[in-house]
Amino acid sequence: MTQKRVAIVTGAGSGIGKCASLALLRDGYHVGLVGRRREMLEKTAAESGAEDRALVLAADITRDADVERVFSKVKSKFGRLDVLFNNAGMGAPAVPMEDLPIETFREVVNLNLVAMFMCTQHAIRIMKAQTPKGGRIINNGSLSAHVPRALSVAYSATKHAVTGLTKSISLDGRDHDIAGSQIDIGNALTELATGMSTEPMMDVKYAGAAVLHMANLPLDVNVQSMAIMATKMPFIGRG
Repeated sequence: MTQKRVAIVTGAGSGIGKCASLALLRDGYHVGLVGRRREMLEKTAAESGAEDRALVLAADITRDADVERVFSKVKSKFGRLDVLFNNAGMGAPAVPMEDLPIETFREVVNLNLVAMFMCTQHAIRIMKAQTPKGGRIINNGSLSAHVPRALSVAYSATKHAVTGLTKSISLDGRDHDIAGSQIDIGNALTELATGMSTEPMMDVKYAGAAVLHMANLPLDVNVQSMAIMATKMPFIGRG
């Protein structure tokens, strides 16, 4: 019998998270769809054509209790966890850093870093204890983890921190067959990217396909870091 494959995707109601969720569901995964807006998650499930393998989990992952509930429900419903795609994230208004309200900075840190870490902790606890043990945690970084845009201190700082988290997952998870991966996506055409429409864009479906490729590798193989972008976007050499 083929082993059931189980994934959790945060921010699954739109954009990259939705696209990755659809790719996983259409490939046969059972997927916990996590996001703040239930109606958007239900649309993702319906669009997949695999609603029987989709578990809609409306949650605010900056809240400890919500994170606990999400992972407990996935474990109870599907019995294991093979892939976590830490995708949920946000930016901040493009203002000089000295003008950015500290409350806004904290909000970005809480979602882009603290919530990602909480989800990672819960995933590791499940992956270490299950049989067969292990799994893969894929973090949505950004090209801004390598080369920031101007006026993006909160986003850029947290995405640099995500790189450190990914490396720590790879190192600390090694003895437990837990792989840590990072995908850095540039200029994927989603609802959030409309303000960058003057730059070359790529179809977001390729980001979803890349996540699926990483997820489907055997646990003795890892894509530690992948950058995928519109070929002509101004990244290499931007300053």
